[in-house]
Amino acid sequence: MRSLSIGLVVVACFLAVGWWWGRPQPMPVQLVAVERGPVETLVANTRAGTLKSCRRSHLSFNIGGQVSELLVDEGQRVEAGQVLMRLRQDDRLARVQEAEARLEAKRNAREQSCRQAKLDQRDLQRLERLAARKLLAADRLDQAETRARLAQLACTSSAASIREADANLALQRSLLDQANLRAPFSGTVAQINGELGEYVTPSPPGIPTPPAVDLIDDSCLYVDAPIDEVDAGRVRIGMPVRISLDAFRGRTFAGQVSRIAPFVRELEKQARTVDVEVRFVQLPVDVTLLTGYSADVEILLEQSAGGLRIPTETLLEGRRVLRYDPATGMLREVALNTGLANWRWTEVLGGLQEGERILASLDQEGLEDGIAVISADQPESRR
Repeated sequence: MRSLSIGLVVVACFLAVGWWWGRPQPMPVQLVAVERGPVETLVANTRAGTLKSCRRSHLSFNIGGQVSELLVDEGQRVEAGQVLMRLRQDDRLARVQEAEARLEAKRNAREQSCRQAKLDQRDLQRLERLAARKLLAADRLDQAETRARLAQLACTSSAASIREADANLALQRSLLDQANLRAPFSGTVAQINGELGEYVTPSPPGIPTPPAVDLIDDSCLYVDAPIDEVDAGRVRIGMPVRISLDAFRGRTFAGQVSRIAPFVRELEKQARTVDVEVRFVQLPVDVTLLTGYSADVEILLEQSAGGLRIPTETLLEGRRVLRYDPATGMLREVALNTGLANWRWTEVLGGLQEGERILASLDQEGLEDGIAVISADQPESRR
C-alpha cells in the first residue's frame, strides 16, 4: 500500500508539472501608461487648404500699344508706384509737349493782355482828370473808357483760357502715364506676359486675356481652408490655429481665424463645407512661403492643460478600456468618465489612476476581459 501511495504521488507530480509546462501562456501585448498632459478639442479642414496672398493683382494696360521697355524680372521685389512695363509713348509725349507749349503761350498772352489793361486804365485816369477841368472832349473820354473795359475783359478771359490749357496738359500727362504699368503696392513679380516689341491690347468685354504682370503682396499671407458644415458653427473669429504645410513637414505655424464665409459651399451633395481664412500670427523669417502651397489647419476650440489622458485609439465602444492588473497578470475591463477628446488623446475624468497601464492597441485578436497577458517590453518566463 505504501508503494502504491508513493506511485500515485509521483504520477500526480508528473501530471502537475506537465500541466504547468503545457498551460496557455500569457499573450504578449503592448501596454501604455495613463499620464498627465494637455488635451485639446480641435476642428480640422476636410480638404487641403491653400496658402494665399492678402493682395494679388493681375495688372494689365487699359490701352493698346507696343511694349517698349520691360523694367522688372519675374521673382523681383518691387515697391509701390514703381514702373514695371512701358508701352511706346512718343506720340503721347509729343502731345504733352504740345500742351505744355500751348499753356506757356496762353500765360504769355494773359501777361500781355493784363499789362495792356493796366496801361489803358492809367490812360483813362489821366483823361478823366483832363475832362474834369474841361480840357478834353466827351467822345475822347468815352473811347478811353471803352478801351479800358475791353482790355480788362481780355485779361479776365485769359485766365479761363489758362485753366483750359492747364486741364488739357493734365489730360495729356494722364494719357502718357497710362502707357506706364505701375505697381499698386509693394510685392513680388510672380509672372510677366509680354515681350519687347510685342503689341498688347486690353481685354474685350467678356473675353479674359493673360495679365501683363502678376503681382503678389508676400508681406501678408493667409490660409483658405474648407471646414465641415457640422463643425463650422463652433468656430469663432480670433480662435488660435495651428497651421501645417506639406512643404515643411513636422513644423507648425501659429495663426488665428480671421474670416468665416457667410455661406455653405456645395461642391458635393454629401460634402458641404464652409471656407475659413486663417492669418499667420507672425510670418516666419527662416523659410520662404510661396502662394499656392497646400496647407492644413487645426482650430483649437477647448483645452485641458494637465489632466489625465490616454490615447484615443485605446478606447472600446462605450468609453471602456482594458486595464492591466499586475496582481493577476490579466486584463480587466474598466468603464471611464471622459472629457475633452481629439483624434490622438482623450481626457480621463474618472475610472483610471495615473501610472496604471492599459492595452495600447485594439488590433490584436483574442483580447478581452480576463485574458492573461504579459507586456511585450518584459521577457516572458515559463517558471
